[in-house]
Amino acid sequence: MDFGVVLQTNPPASRTVQLSQLAEAHGFSHVWTFDSHLLWEEPYVVHSAILNATRRITVGPFVTNPATRDWTVTASVFATLNEMYGNRTICGIGRGDSAVRVTNGKPVSMSELRESIHVIRELANSRPVEYKGATLQFPWSRGSELDVWVAAYGPLALKLTGEVGDGFILQLADLDIASWMIKVVKDAAAAAGRDPDSIAFCVAAPMYIGEDLEHMRDQCRWFGGMVGNHVADIVAKYGTSGEVPQALTDYIAGRTGYDYNSHGRAANDHVDFVPDEIVDRFCLLGTAEQHIAKLEALREIGVTQFAGYLQHDNKEETMRVYGERVIPALTEHITAKR
Repeated sequence: MDFGVVLQTNPPASRTVQLSQLAEAHGFSHVWTFDSHLLWEEPYVVHSAILNATRRITVGPFVTNPATRDWTVTASVFATLNEMYGNRTICGIGRGDSAVRVTNGKPVSMSELRESIHVIRELANSRPVEYKGATLQFPWSRGSELDVWVAAYGPLALKLTGEVGDGFILQLADLDIASWMIKVVKDAAAAAGRDPDSIAFCVAAPMYIGEDLEHMRDQCRWFGGMVGNHVADIVAKYGTSGEVPQALTDYIAGRTGYDYNSHGRAANDHVDFVPDEIVDRFCLLGTAEQHIAKLEALREIGVTQFAGYLQHDNKEETMRVYGERVIPALTEHITAKR
């Protein structure tokens, strides 16, 4: 299992770079950042600084979208960063959430998402692609490599991920829900003639090392509100029963609204509808031993990367304990099994 951290590009940017350097020092393989150019600083500028200040970490957006960014420009950013720093970039992409909704926009259609993945991946891998009636290729790009991982929740998005994604991003760490979604993606991959085991499966959730459970819950309750936006869209489309697990829909019954100005922040003041049970199920909270146990369970159902959100007041200590105890424990466990 690989390990990543998910950061917001809040000013000063030097702080994001510093946290990325710490992540690399503690053994994390990936640094991901939010991509909402109005709510936070422009991520790709910060990505360049992170790559310049590190040696091996892989960097990418968590996640970008095809609505607010021109697809060819996005591909050019990745190809340029790869030329400058080696092939150390990755693209997480979805239909569009905070970056789109804060301007009263809407997520793109499944067909647009599918096409954007193809265009971005081909161009950023130094290959030609058909786009708007023209054959495009970066004449300056040689040997660039980019994987595109798709963030998804609903059945149609999960199916698309299995058909075209290099990886799957699930932003919650509930074992039952993750198991169901991974199966849907793998089944779709197999039906499309792909090897399901070739797909990376990334579960992302707040990680907090500590012993004060009430405080940890309060620091991470924002995550249930963020996930609730996606679930609300799914429930509106599919209802509260049927293809979508009941466990994924029950908790949003008390949800009345959402302010994107508090998106992804521990101080979010309108997530009271998220109960403690959901915080515990969706996040990784507690001692190193508790984190290790849940991560081993996630690995057993097919998760290949855990990406921990660090939007709380214990960033450095959490990364330190992961570097000294959690990551080695998972690595040693895998080595012993082999």
